[in-house]
Amino acid sequence: MPRHFLNILDLTKDEARTVLHRAKALKDGDVRTSMLDGKTVILIFEKASTRTRVSFEVAVRHLGGQTVFLTPHESQLGRNEPLKDTARVLSRYADALVVRTFGQEKLDTLVEWGSIPVVNALTDEHHPCQVMSDVLTMYERTPDLAPLKVGWIGDGNNMAHSWIEAAAQFGFELTLACPSGYTPDMDILAKAKAQGARITLTEDPAAAAKDADYLNTDVWASMGQEAEQLRREAAFEGYQLNHALMALAKPGCKVMHCLPAHRGEEISDEVFEANADMIFDEAENRLHMQKAILEWVFGAL
Repeated sequence: MPRHFLNILDLTKDEARTVLHRAKALKDGDVRTSMLDGKTVILIFEKASTRTRVSFEVAVRHLGGQTVFLTPHESQLGRNEPLKDTARVLSRYADALVVRTFGQEKLDTLVEWGSIPVVNALTDEHHPCQVMSDVLTMYERTPDLAPLKVGWIGDGNNMAHSWIEAAAQFGFELTLACPSGYTPDMDILAKAKAQGARITLTEDPAAAAKDADYLNTDVWASMGQEAEQLRREAAFEGYQLNHALMALAKPGCKVMHCLPAHRGEEISDEVFEANADMIFDEAENRLHMQKAILEWVFGAL
């Protein structure tokens, strides 16, 4: 049976730590391997991307493989072929699929009808590769993750969901401050808490920032939500990650952002630039983490 990486809880706790440690080793050693020699990974992107596409293409090449990039405009994905048929066809050509799309159910269909590994490069429900990369960014600075308090300020979106699952895997305390109507999925939250995650959900950004070791945010209107921009700006008033919130955190608190950042909305330019080294480390760490995830998917870890 192929291994799939659809969300962070697809890993066991031991596997999550193994992948984390391997990603750091791959980065520290600037490692190239031939693990994917002769193999092809198809990247299916229904949502445009800079970091996700480039980091995955480079990751596959660093492991000795090749990629094919598909958008709906360049394939039957945009011509009403049933996705289950696409899954069966592509399984006969390639060795894995990396998919960036909207609904999580599309990944489930590819898994059900295909016969090769599927990696979630982003859906509306989860962004696991990004958050695993963010955990690597914290781990580089504070290897003991369990005592940390991480604050999430903003939308209870796919990033928040993956942070919730990461808290279950790595043991840090997580406080999410989300406005009413923009809270995370309660089933995802309950599942993580059932696995021992220490998570608090609040509407108060100050509660998430207080005594935090790391603070994190994301854009208020993600791709596909542009029509909601004005409504979201009103709902998220007071949720900007700025100097006032940073003053509530622990001395030396660091800020993360998955990019792209809308400075002046979810994060002030002052706070962004003060933490730019960390934020761009996050972006680089997509490459190293995704190499480790691919190794796990193909059974090398």
